[in-house]
Amino acid sequence: MADIKKPFTRRQMLKTMMGLPLAAGGVMSAPVAFGKPATSAINTTGLAVTDDTVKVGILHSLTGTMAISETGSVEAETLAIEQINAMGGILGRKIEIIVEDGASDWPTFAQRARKLLRQDKVASIMGCWTSASRKAVLPVLERENGLLYYPTFYEGLEQSPNVIYTGQEATQQILASLDWLAKEKGAKTFYLIGSDYIWPRTSMKIARIHIEQKLGGTVVGEDYAPLGHTSFGSNINRIRLRRPDAIFGAVVGGSNVAFFRQLNSAGLNGGNTTLLSLATTEDEVLGIGGENVEGFYSSMKYFQSLDNENNIAFVKAFKERWGSDSVIGDVTQAAYLGPWLWKDAVERAGSFDVAKVTAASPGIELTTAPEGYVKVHENHHLWSKTRIGKWRRDGQVDVVFESDLIEPNPFPEGYQ
Repeated sequence: MADIKKPFTRRQMLKTMMGLPLAAGGVMSAPVAFGKPATSAINTTGLAVTDDTVKVGILHSLTGTMAISETGSVEAETLAIEQINAMGGILGRKIEIIVEDGASDWPTFAQRARKLLRQDKVASIMGCWTSASRKAVLPVLERENGLLYYPTFYEGLEQSPNVIYTGQEATQQILASLDWLAKEKGAKTFYLIGSDYIWPRTSMKIARIHIEQKLGGTVVGEDYAPLGHTSFGSNINRIRLRRPDAIFGAVVGGSNVAFFRQLNSAGLNGGNTTLLSLATTEDEVLGIGGENVEGFYSSMKYFQSLDNENNIAFVKAFKERWGSDSVIGDVTQAAYLGPWLWKDAVERAGSFDVAKVTAASPGIELTTAPEGYVKVHENHHLWSKTRIGKWRRDGQVDVVFESDLIEPNPFPEGYQ
């Protein structure tokens, strides 16, 4: 096993983390206090909890088209767990990590989740990125009574007792973004484009309702491309023909690289085109190249450039752990929240039992979140802000809009 105390490049991390039962202990650990609770009292459902350790799963795509987006989540979750272990762990137990590769394949996600819960008996799972992977894992979680911390912005229209959603749902991201485009950019006509699976399609359905019924605008085109798609010429030709006031995008993963580069090759750039993406973060821009996104926009709750004490400390720790060339996107930050929210819920519950942990979760606040502040709602989503960033050539953003704290509403009336 590689020495995980040394910063890895992302390529090294992918090779090292795949399928590896990884003991999280990359920093010096504080001594465990005497008088910790008995295992029999805090683990009544047969989870992998001993007098000294507790196992958790990390389940993301380390290979395939989604690896460009999900690698950062693995890094953030690992960092958080190492930091928790350095503080003595949870209820006197150090956290051990078992990493599984979903391989950008939804049945594989379900199989790996089943293995983590049945064979490894992990106390929680940090994982998934796409809604397709989450939907594949959800029935496994509910059947096996597992607990997932899901970090990605998503379409909403879901609430499960077995999931804590640490990313934004649609009303927090999509609606605020469209309102901003209409108000600040005067957009009346919109072209919707996304990858072809549940999150982009459902998100664009919500977007169309809002554009047509709330903003009085018009959708002049709507396109979807398969995951991993790399030829956007015909889509871009239709965009040029229809001349929308704004392109509203939900292209995900590695397809972002081809999409943005081909836009620029076709003469559509941030200087002459308004484009706002729901799925382009610093992680994707690392592959796209800042020169190909400069002047375009993304809507997220978090950007690496946020100037607050929490984020400055987080960015410093992340780069020290994973290398100075590492970048941090929205989902990466939301993934970092998962282990901390789980820690607080376990300690509040005084137990690792899933039912007790989920019952203890609503109302938990993190004032130390890099994004600033979050609070767990009764619907298992987080109160959070929406921010719109304008991309710079260096791959970072200038934040041009920040909302107030938005209450999560995964089942908005009139959008279902």
